[in-house]
Amino acid sequence: MKAMILAAGRGERMRPLTDHTPKPLLPVAGKPLIIHHLEALRAAGFTDLVINTGHLGEQLPAALDDGRQWGVRIAWSPEPPAALETGGGIFQALPLLGPKPFLVVNGDVWTDYPFTRLPKVPAGLAHLVLVDNPPQHATGDFVLAADGMVVERGEPKLTFSGISILRPELFAGCAAGRFPLGPLLRRAMAAGQVSGEYYPGAWRDIGTPERLAELDRTLA
Repeated sequence: MKAMILAAGRGERMRPLTDHTPKPLLPVAGKPLIIHHLEALRAAGFTDLVINTGHLGEQLPAALDDGRQWGVRIAWSPEPPAALETGGGIFQALPLLGPKPFLVVNGDVWTDYPFTRLPKVPAGLAHLVLVDNPPQHATGDFVLAADGMVVERGEPKLTFSGISILRPELFAGCAAGRFPLGPLLRRAMAAGQVSGEYYPGAWRDIGTPERLAELDRTLA
């Protein structure tokens, strides 16, 4: 199975740190955030990776090259500096990802989630990993129903971790350009095509310099 790391975002809330460095290259516990993903994915057996780039995107291939130093093979999917958002970025990368289900992980999160837990083939169009709501997102995103399906309405809501298994068919009818992933997931949920799981372990959304510094102190 191939995996995609979403790394094209501008990181507005991380400024001024991201004025000169793309967010995935910001250091955490002595190494860039994205290296934590490379190591975890490689340990779980994911060796064929796709990474999209946008803001200051030339720095990522310069730092990671083809990934062989970490035992992976990286294919790059460059985007305009403004990036294509999550949906548009994945859609553009579909030729690199191929016709089978693939893993997607946000480049601006840190987690100890064991990627080996993920299903090789989702029951529907998508499988999402949900986590406890962090303070900055107390209202959550979706509900994990008793049958293991993810729905939009109800309680209690959990937060989408940014880790998922997606089928290319989720993007049927899409056109090239800038668009978010959320509406596609909600449409699939309404059709009963999104499964999920709850992960109670460590997960952080690295959205501000303060949260980055807090994680660095914790891991140190």
